[in-house]
Amino acid sequence: MTQPDSRPQPQGHEGVPEIDWQAVLAEHDRWLRTVICARLGEPQAVDDVMQEVALAAIAQRSPINDPSKVAPWLYRLAVTQSLLYRRKMGRRRKLTDRYAQRFRPTEQDTRHPDPLGWLLAEERRQQVRTALARLTKRDAEILLLKYTEDWSYHELAEHLGISHSAVETRLHRARKRLRTELAAMEVIEVSA
Repeated sequence: MTQPDSRPQPQGHEGVPEIDWQAVLAEHDRWLRTVICARLGEPQAVDDVMQEVALAAIAQRSPINDPSKVAPWLYRLAVTQSLLYRRKMGRRRKLTDRYAQRFRPTEQDTRHPDPLGWLLAEERRQQVRTALARLTKRDAEILLLKYTEDWSYHELAEHLGISHSAVETRLHRARKRLRTELAAMEVIEVSA
């Protein structure tokens, strides 16, 4: 029976270079937050999910063999963590709804939305947000990355781990679907 080697192992696991996760996460933080926000539709939840992404990246079960593939790997990790967060929040909402059904508010309860909260200047932005929310998560995500991060097609392809032509196709379809949603809401007119 062979005794295990008690000598310290090299920094990288099986010849794979060690990744400085703090630097990598800082470098990719902004666009990952955009992806998460597009997936969740809740800006207040982005910090929670980013924290889960960071923890999952550091505690990865299988090391990344190719450090040039970190961006697509982080993208998939952000999507997965977003889905897990949505599942957790869905369970929490169901619990809250069951509680609310058992303990209905009384007539003295004044918890109703304040109509003054809706400002006319924000109406159009809200309509665009609504139209974006009606899109699939993938469509909203690519539009937000393109227009809030101001990424080129090449940058989108690199970070999402897809081809340049796939980026073009997804953006074309996402724009078309957004226009359709805005026209259905009568925000814009569709020219024939």
